[in-house]
Amino acid sequence: MTAFWVLVVLAAAAAAADWFAVATSNERLEYAAKPAVLAALTAAAAILPADQIHLVDRRWWFVAALGFCLVGDVLLMLPRNLFIPGLAAFLAGHVLFIVGLLQPPSPAGTPPFSFSPVGLAVAAALVVAVEAGPCTILIRSLATSGQRALIAPVCLYMVAIATMFVLAANVGIVLAAVGAGLFLLSDTLLALNRFVRPIRRGPLAVHVTYHLAQGLLVLSLLR
Repeated sequence: MTAFWVLVVLAAAAAAADWFAVATSNERLEYAAKPAVLAALTAAAAILPADQIHLVDRRWWFVAALGFCLVGDVLLMLPRNLFIPGLAAFLAGHVLFIVGLLQPPSPAGTPPFSFSPVGLAVAAALVVAVEAGPCTILIRSLATSGQRALIAPVCLYMVAIATMFVLAANVGIVLAAVGAGLFLLSDTLLALNRFVRPIRRGPLAVHVTYHLAQGLLVLSLLR
């Protein structure tokens, strides 16, 4: 566990450096700090002792998901227009998170890892209520700005991350629910800032919520 917490601290330090880099437009520092955050979190999740984890199988799906998110980070960070490959990498990451969250329930059928129809319905209704407005604005902006080809992949991505949130909100672990919620918020801010209109301190807000989301998802693995 000592190595795990050392990596978590390193991830936190790298995240702070990345936030400073974004706030000061220091691209050289961002190029080093941003991937370092996910690299440290991925390693931390991978070395967790089995007896410290709620569900061992979930860990490896999360490790794979974090790896794809790291690839997505790098692709979206580069000066070339690699938005679609980056989106695909994050989509794969969300699918892996979903599979991890769907790991078999505990034998007793009690939290964590138990799902109820009511809980799933409430979480789904919450996502629709919160995201309907931003998604409508985003799709309208893509349609009117000559980027109709992006509507389908962006909608598919939003369905994936919404599904991840709905499941995470029902596994009985607060850190997982909050982490998935921050991930949804981060991606919503990113999309609005990129395709609708610039948001004041938008990139910084995207990075802060994203790194907090990933950190909480990793911590949610702890027993």
